[in-house]
Amino acid sequence: MPLPSLLAVFAHPDDESLSAGGVLAQHAAAGARTAVVTATWAADTQRAEELAEALRILGAGEPRMLGYADARAPQSAPGGVRFCDAPLDESVRRLVEHIRAVRPDIVITHDAYGGLTGHPDHVHTHRVTTLAVEAAGLDRLYPDTGAPWRPRALYLATHPHSAARALGARLVRDGAAMYSVPDEWVNATVDVRPWLDRKIGAVLAHRTEVERGALPGRLAGLPPSDRERLVSTEWYIRRDLGPAAAAQAHLT
Repeated sequence: MPLPSLLAVFAHPDDESLSAGGVLAQHAAAGARTAVVTATWAADTQRAEELAEALRILGAGEPRMLGYADARAPQSAPGGVRFCDAPLDESVRRLVEHIRAVRPDIVITHDAYGGLTGHPDHVHTHRVTTLAVEAAGLDRLYPDTGAPWRPRALYLATHPHSAARALGARLVRDGAAMYSVPDEWVNATVDVRPWLDRKIGAVLAHRTEVERGALPGRLAGLPPSDRERLVSTEWYIRRDLGPAAAAQAHLT
């Protein structure tokens, strides 16, 4: 059975590679349509160029950027509104347009915490994506953005408590809060070691983040064995969106 098509929606350039790079590479290698929407940073910035390189490595198409400003980096979209401050209806509408254009079987995004770090852009991306996934299937909402399309499942990239305890010291800065979910909430665990070279290559393509010592930079400085241990598993909370979803919209 062919693997389902994917649309990943993440807050910043590099989130797609860190959170779902293995699954994106796996599905692309199997011939499934894959695409990525990034909520922040403008298309004419260095980080947008790095995103394009990362997506090329993963096989996930060209960048689809909403172009809002990062909550903590005004230079990400000079003169633009912060994603967290943009009118909610506008942000949902713009994402609905991408969902209807790509017509994915599965949409992937941050969990409600926004992942381990709880970054406000991650949290807001979760909110906008969950609303847009619902709205995309309703023909009377945003009728000018294309024909209605309802994905079969929504996957929330997350970390179970057990993994967070084991990995958090390497993934989260000292003294920072760390957010994870009960292990039993995780109903999709994917071993991405067969696609690890592509995932790590995509992470390291975000050179700006490597150079400033953000998470891609911390991963770059680790021995290969430690790096593999940290990023070789991806965890998701799966929400089926229709009666046929359980049988037809699994990541693997």
